[in-house]
Amino acid sequence: MPAVDSNIPLSMPMIATFIIVAIAVYCYVRETFSIEVVSVGVIVTLMLFFTLPDVRVSTELRNSDILSGFAAPALIAIMALLVVGQGLFQTGALEGPIGTINKALDRQPRKTLFFVFIGAFGISMFMNNTPVVVMFIPVLAAMASRLKKSTSRYMMPLSFLCILAGMTTLIGSSTNLLVNDVLQRTTEFSLSFFTQFGPGIILAIIGAAYIIIAAPFLIPERKGLETEITDTGHQYIAQIQVTPSHPLVGVEPVAGLYPKLKDVTVRMIQRGEQSLLPPFDTTLEAGDVLIVAATRRSLSKLLSSRPAYLKGMLSITGFDENEKLTDEQGSLVISEAVIAPGSRMIGRNIEQIGFRRQTNCLVLGIQRRSRMIRTRMLDIRLESGDVLLIFGYDKDVRALRNNRDLLLLDWSRVELPDIRKSIIARTIFVATIALAALGILPIETAALGGALAMIVTGCLNIRQAVRALDMRIFLLIGAAFAMGLALDATGGAAYIAHGVVATFMPYGNQILISALFLIVALMTNVISNSATALLFSPIAISISAQTGIDPIIMVLTVIFAANCCFATPIAYQTNLLVMGPGHYKFSDFARFGTPLILLLWISYTILLPLLFQL
Repeated sequence: MPAVDSNIPLSMPMIATFIIVAIAVYCYVRETFSIEVVSVGVIVTLMLFFTLPDVRVSTELRNSDILSGFAAPALIAIMALLVVGQGLFQTGALEGPIGTINKALDRQPRKTLFFVFIGAFGISMFMNNTPVVVMFIPVLAAMASRLKKSTSRYMMPLSFLCILAGMTTLIGSSTNLLVNDVLQRTTEFSLSFFTQFGPGIILAIIGAAYIIIAAPFLIPERKGLETEITDTGHQYIAQIQVTPSHPLVGVEPVAGLYPKLKDVTVRMIQRGEQSLLPPFDTTLEAGDVLIVAATRRSLSKLLSSRPAYLKGMLSITGFDENEKLTDEQGSLVISEAVIAPGSRMIGRNIEQIGFRRQTNCLVLGIQRRSRMIRTRMLDIRLESGDVLLIFGYDKDVRALRNNRDLLLLDWSRVELPDIRKSIIARTIFVATIALAALGILPIETAALGGALAMIVTGCLNIRQAVRALDMRIFLLIGAAFAMGLALDATGGAAYIAHGVVATFMPYGNQILISALFLIVALMTNVISNSATALLFSPIAISISAQTGIDPIIMVLTVIFAANCCFATPIAYQTNLLVMGPGHYKFSDFARFGTPLILLLWISYTILLPLLFQL
């Protein structure tokens, strides 16, 4: 084994790279400029710096190398998985599983939430944690909405728990496999599937305890714009027709109410010429028209829950449920519009206006605050100031901006799942995860195939797929990869690592291993964890040869430390995945993740004599 060289000289390219990386991290944390601007600034600065003649001769890092991060398999996999996730959202494919969880959530909220996180942890032990996080993001988002909590409370803990689970088995993280590959090529040793399980599960339990205790205090509670728009209590008058195959056929009332219509108040049942008023004592039959009062959120849930509810609500107005979603039409949306003063619609009902024929949109409900209405929605004569809840394709709803009889509340427009493709979307998602988890295809290949399948089968159109590609994530990963290459090419990463090792080696094995853990844990939050692991694995093995410490202990130290990627969103791809849904800032990860890194470092240092024979 080569000796550890502690006399790596400082060079001007190395110093300049340290300054560029330090300024970049400072700008990311301060958020004076947007993440996109900082990322592009970092890339441009590095490209300019490495074109200088003296720097080019000493490092041989070209612009093609600096930009190669944009073609990194991890980045391609992340962007493709975002498209797959958008396909699940657009089709409401997770409404069924989420509904089952919500039923348990109503009975035992804390216990259900606990088991959802345990499930994510357990799965992440035996498969790549990126698809696991993709799988659980929409589930936890729905649970947060059900519990009236911000998604920010759950998204970062989800990412961190899945990272901690990746420490426990050889295949829990790609980093583990990379380190084991270096170990096998340079020594006669090798890690088995569960070599790291003992110390890994102890660190994971310590980390999980910290997350449970500290999350309520250190994670900010933020609401997204959509939550602020849709979370209102205003009641709309709407109607649902019970079709022959409708799930409400044969439903009996309980205490005068219909419990199957949760969060919806039935104000009247129109059965032929007969009008039935509450309290109800009749079983629902095919052909009944239910006049209901419900909030916008409740009506949206009905439209996105089961195809039969969608059909029953829209069949009255002749909406063609077999229409195909096209790029020109856009997605299905729900919005609000106010009857303008002097509108030609005043004094007429929806049928007399011919609203569907004129606008290609449907009126799902009417909101009038002055009095309670107990009549068919289509019989209500409109008044100035009435708010209409409108459903249709995005293009048609946007066209209402030019309608002088209506004042379209553009800010209220929200997309709805098109549940007609939900089964196809579920199949594509399961196939994508299975192909990646079982190792049949690389994760980037499986993810790209899943994204393509979502588009080809019509689960989402090109515009929706492009919109799912988060430019922040794209530029952030590209910039992080470029900084890692710059540190490696100039010898900056090796200089830091060797300097710390040479400094702490005289103080004994425990302090040396502790110092190695800390420096790797800090570096993995600046450059990618895979690059950090590959950089430090040979150094750790070299230290083992000089000191006589078991090489297994040294590479496990690198594995555990490289997986401590909690302090920045660029440290690991699952952090980037939850950044958008959790509405996090760059500094949120530093606030919540840095104490976790320090806790794991201190715990590992204290437990070293108990875990290994030093």
